[in-house]
Amino acid sequence: MLKKGIYLSLVLMSFALSSKAEPIAGEVSKRQESNPHVTINPERNITDILHVSSSKDEQEPDIYFDADELISNEIEKTIEASGNVVIRRENLTLYTDKLLYDQKNNTITATGNIQLVEPDGARIYSDEVSLSDKLTQAEMNKIKVIMRDESKLWAEHFHKKENNNKVMRYVVFTPCDCCEENGKSPLWRLRARKVTHDAAKKDMNYNDAFLDIKNVPVLYTPFFSHPDPTVKRRSGFMPPKIGRTSYLGGTFQSNYFWDISEHADLLFSPTLTADKGIVWGGRYRGYVTKGYAEIEGTYLRDDNRERPKDRGNVFAFGRYELTDKWVFSTHLNYASDSLYLKELSLDKDDQAWLTSDISFERFENRNYASIQSYYYKLISYDLRLNDKAEYKRLKYNKPLVMPLAEAEFISEPSSIGSYFKNDFSLASLYHAGGMGSQRATMINSFNLPWTSSFGERYKIVASVKSDAYHIEEYQYSLKKKDYTGNPTRVFPQLGIEWKLPFVKANETSRQIIEPVVVGVLAPNGDNKPHRIPNEDSQDVNLEDTNVLDLNRFAGYDRNDTGSRISYGFNWNTYGNIMGRTSAFLAQSYQFNKKTTFSDYTENTGHLSDYVGRIYAAPASYLNLTYRFRLDREDYRFKYNELAARLGTNMLNLYVSYIFLQKNRKASEIISERKELYTAIHAALTRDWSVNVYNRQDLSRGGGSLEHGGNLIYEDECFMFVTNVKKYNSNDPDLDDSYEFNFSFYLKTLGGLGS
Repeated sequence: MLKKGIYLSLVLMSFALSSKAEPIAGEVSKRQESNPHVTINPERNITDILHVSSSKDEQEPDIYFDADELISNEIEKTIEASGNVVIRRENLTLYTDKLLYDQKNNTITATGNIQLVEPDGARIYSDEVSLSDKLTQAEMNKIKVIMRDESKLWAEHFHKKENNNKVMRYVVFTPCDCCEENGKSPLWRLRARKVTHDAAKKDMNYNDAFLDIKNVPVLYTPFFSHPDPTVKRRSGFMPPKIGRTSYLGGTFQSNYFWDISEHADLLFSPTLTADKGIVWGGRYRGYVTKGYAEIEGTYLRDDNRERPKDRGNVFAFGRYELTDKWVFSTHLNYASDSLYLKELSLDKDDQAWLTSDISFERFENRNYASIQSYYYKLISYDLRLNDKAEYKRLKYNKPLVMPLAEAEFISEPSSIGSYFKNDFSLASLYHAGGMGSQRATMINSFNLPWTSSFGERYKIVASVKSDAYHIEEYQYSLKKKDYTGNPTRVFPQLGIEWKLPFVKANETSRQIIEPVVVGVLAPNGDNKPHRIPNEDSQDVNLEDTNVLDLNRFAGYDRNDTGSRISYGFNWNTYGNIMGRTSAFLAQSYQFNKKTTFSDYTENTGHLSDYVGRIYAAPASYLNLTYRFRLDREDYRFKYNELAARLGTNMLNLYVSYIFLQKNRKASEIISERKELYTAIHAALTRDWSVNVYNRQDLSRGGGSLEHGGNLIYEDECFMFVTNVKKYNSNDPDLDDSYEFNFSFYLKTLGGLGS
């Protein structure tokens, strides 16, 4: 902000101006003698001019003074320091050619090449400084200030008054590079006839201010003011935002900030639109001793479409520390309909579900406990388009989880390093369609990590999982009647993990190869899918992150039945200077061809597919991560995920690709997905850069889902950004939806944007 530039100079010039010290009483052995090593009274000497207070009871910082020559005139009652005069006090340094102290008039004058260096690097230049009235007043002419960020300020006259108020006349400020000798004028500058600082009210006031673009005045105001930098925040208007969308038309958002207290504020941000009237919006934030709350939302009344007339959204978050161990938190996420967030380009516009929750959590040493409740709202327009029946089923069968209680207790390690772990989970879930389930789960396990003298690393886990359910109106298939009952399950499991790292090092790199084998012993059992619904284990996929896990399901409703052996290896290489490359490959062998997990992943037979991961960053211009799943028989890719960045800061390409094979055996049929995202960044010149991106659906009947880009100009004092985005959708409500917005900023002053 501008206040940063001008006010900083005022603060810097108060370096030696706030003192109320008494007149200096330096003593020299000979009248008018020149000697750079003269003895000065240590209690009252020339360095007193830098003291902030004359109180001898206050702890004052050390003052360091140096000069080539010091002259005392007992007749004229003056003390003169000359030749490379340097005064240092708490990282503040004053340089001058000559300094004269007049004891009769109680004035100090510094002349010649004055430079004041502030701790943050800012510098003030002038040819003369006059201090008077017990050093509480100061006068300076023709000053120049260079801030730490290279912003510059000039003033014809500076005056500091006794009440600590400051006045500057004929002020010019700019953060732009300029060279008057070569005729190069700044891109923009701010001029003011008079700038005053009210120390009591902490206000900066401007009279007759002009904004010049290339020395041409484009804006004038007779008066304006803002808080000085010591004020952290204050009520007032903030820069507006301008934009345009295909739904709202042209938009203008004004923002008013209300500083309610030191711990609470309110932002009121209505948006005037060309096509939809006013979009009301706001945000509240508040802190208390042990908590924080934030709520924001918008409201729009739409009279021009066959859709709910009252549309809006609310996003809220709160957290409070009830005790040293218990923490309460909540999230509220709501939107009136599935298109509202997308049409207004609000947060969470790309999510399928909005999740609201309330939770109580307890943290104590190695133990953890929580009680939570969840509510979901479906806003997926893609699902509505691709599978209307499923969208309707989910919309009118929304789940409500109340409560979900979990606890984890871990014992202290024994003398051999073993420990016990006990997990408890209680869930009660209801569907709007009438189905409900209550579950109580307990998992007791014994864990023993161990490293042999040869370097082998073992981990043994023996566990027993017990489940008890109460099910109401559960329909396993259309051919069967609804089930209501109280099924139970007991599922034991034994797992052994073995690793042996091998290390090879030379002068340029280091390699680590680590084979891994995991054996799991478990009954084939029955998950009782005709009696127990799958509520928390529907996202099932064999991948590099879970192939070596004892339980490859994400939740509790499905057990990973059957015995198996999983094996693979990790390989890493590190350069001594830079670069790293790693690879992982693994596969499983299950003794029973048919298991619950294989049913969900369409992986029949003893051997699973191959899963792996490759990461490569051999140099600063390449970073690649690749994850895959290969069919065990014909080596076809069933899953591909690639993210790569290639190039330098001048020109780089980012590519992201994902392929997921259709899965007909999952609890909810997962359709095939092929998507490619590409983005190019190019620095055209030192100041100009461009970014272009495209998100492409590569499946049959696909096309560009979204594309756009931005053009950016940025130099030391100005930035301009224009963004264009087009969202392509088969949904008629979002057909050819686009966004266009721009922003420009005069650095340190502010700007307009969207």
